[in-house]
Amino acid sequence: MTAREKVTEREFIRRIRERLPVAGGDLVMGIGDDCAVLRQPGGRLLVLTTDTLVEGVHFDCGWHPAELLGRKSVAVNISDVAAMGAVSRFALLSLAVPAAVPSRWLESFMAGFLDCLGQHGVLLIGGDTVASGHEVMVSVTVGGEAAHGEVLYRSGARAGDEVWVSGELGEAAAGLELCRQGLAAKNPGWQQLIRAHLDPEPETDLGPGLAASGRVHAMMDLSDGLATDLAHLCAASGVGAELAAEALPLSAPLRDAARHLGADPLAWALKGGEDYRLLFTAPPDARPALAAIAARCGRPLACVGRIVAATGVILCTGRARQDISYQGYDHFA
Repeated sequence: MTAREKVTEREFIRRIRERLPVAGGDLVMGIGDDCAVLRQPGGRLLVLTTDTLVEGVHFDCGWHPAELLGRKSVAVNISDVAAMGAVSRFALLSLAVPAAVPSRWLESFMAGFLDCLGQHGVLLIGGDTVASGHEVMVSVTVGGEAAHGEVLYRSGARAGDEVWVSGELGEAAAGLELCRQGLAAKNPGWQQLIRAHLDPEPETDLGPGLAASGRVHAMMDLSDGLATDLAHLCAASGVGAELAAEALPLSAPLRDAARHLGADPLAWALKGGEDYRLLFTAPPDARPALAAIAARCGRPLACVGRIVAATGVILCTGRARQDISYQGYDHFA
């Protein structure tokens, strides 16, 4: 493929969607959200998601322990399910490994994989194992369920909503850079950044809690960076967003690592990806309800902007305004 024929990941997915029939029958949501959604007998909804991790793209076996990689490969899928307001129930694992991978690596990987499944009450029900040429590849499918009316989509945001995120942003991107530069053990204060990259924790309590409240209009997980994921949410909802740079939740360890590396902490928060936190919108009068849910789940929330009747994602820094739509991670870039 020549350079002029290349497409973005977003464009490639759009082309696929154009060739598919419109959702109907038992299919409530197909391509275009964190999970596919299907009707089940009895009024319950089945949600399905899948993610693939490739050595050299998503992880480096030189510094990503096999056990933590096993945990992460589960967590990134459970995060999608939680972001729909659903609870994960079962998983399928497809694993491709080169002949050079030792059996102890496989045993450690599966120990972490099964431990994470058990932590979240998810059952491994099957999958596939194959040989690969040189890289380890992990593909996981997770299915979950939710009550009808308690699934949240990207498409419900309304002008006037506030934009919220859970947790702190950019820590996984910072942890990745520290690992790349061999600095993972240099400063004990950076360990939460390293953990955020190697062993993310999905918002399994907060996601369903927000969905069940009836106060949230749209939600998704943060996997490709706030700049890209909020642009996806806005596009699906037919709205725009304005972000306040000073409102983005940046931890002290993140700022310290940025100073040490000469990096921009705001860039990590907006474009770094792999946060696996929640991004959602809700009306201003929902604040007390959101605070109560956050307190019950023990998770911090931050209001970082507002939804507007426009297009695109605008970052507001003082009086300066910058369009940052889709400036996060793109596999095809």
